[in-house]
Amino acid sequence: MSDPAGPAPVHIGLSGWRYPHWWRGAFYPPGLPQRSELAYAAASFDALEVNGSFYSLQRPSSWSSWSQVRWDDRDPADPAAGTRFAVKGGRFITHLKQLRDVAQPLANFFASGMLLLGDRLGPFLWQLPPRMRYDPDRIAAFFDLLPDDTAAATELAARADGATIDRVGHWWDLLDPGTELPVRPLRHVIEVRHDSFAAPEFAAQCRDRNIALVVADTARRFVWVDEVTADVVYVRLHGDQELYASRYSDEGLDWWAHRVHDWRRIPGVRAVYVFFDNDGSANAPRDARRLAERVGVARPVPEFSRPPGSPRTSPRR
Repeated sequence: MSDPAGPAPVHIGLSGWRYPHWWRGAFYPPGLPQRSELAYAAASFDALEVNGSFYSLQRPSSWSSWSQVRWDDRDPADPAAGTRFAVKGGRFITHLKQLRDVAQPLANFFASGMLLLGDRLGPFLWQLPPRMRYDPDRIAAFFDLLPDDTAAATELAARADGATIDRVGHWWDLLDPGTELPVRPLRHVIEVRHDSFAAPEFAAQCRDRNIALVVADTARRFVWVDEVTADVVYVRLHGDQELYASRYSDEGLDWWAHRVHDWRRIPGVRAVYVFFDNDGSANAPRDARRLAERVGVARPVPEFSRPPGSPRTSPRR
């Protein structure tokens, strides 16, 4: 049976874009200014994960600038303008609190301003630590707190504590007076690493709440779960031989291309996201492009010419 709406769109991209070992031509062209790295990555791929939000709350000004990133302002059809940002949930919620008593931290997280991304906002990724075991009650309580749309997220953000607002700023101050954000649905995905999550009960909980269970390739280090539980499919490729490092073989990418082909034709699936996190030796952007070519969604390599007299390498921190 095929979906009458046609195959779901496929978004293939990178888990982050700020890696020092990606310069000097490994991914970023020699001479590319550091301030242009995001624009170059966004022009190259139509999906990027924001990993900085895992480590700390980002400032509203950052979310606002990412919502407007362009590679070539002269081109109204600039591909970077169509790149979506998946947002990784904070480790304070997932790793330190391990989803216990997180109503206030969630409010603080959503108050940081990611709703300023507008229609460039992709799914929220909640990655659980390897030591965390499956607890159906704790999972249910967490799922109940997650906002289903931008209106619910705005209401949640309004409950942020004053100290957080004072520290990161008021994201609504960046909106024009009287502006109301359009109500859009939000998608959440969850990545698990403990064997106890390979349980039908957990998959059923995800399915009941339309939360995608992440398919994660972790070089056989963590549990493998592979079940469609939502109207999006979300895949993270950390490396099939060495975690966060190894390059995917042609045979391996052929296998994943077939999986993507099958997922996008499942009735009810609205989008397939695939992110490469094997950033070692700049394998992630290379493999992401190779998979995108196999699936037929590759973007042209952005053109960049080093201005005369500019340094051959990007200035670094």
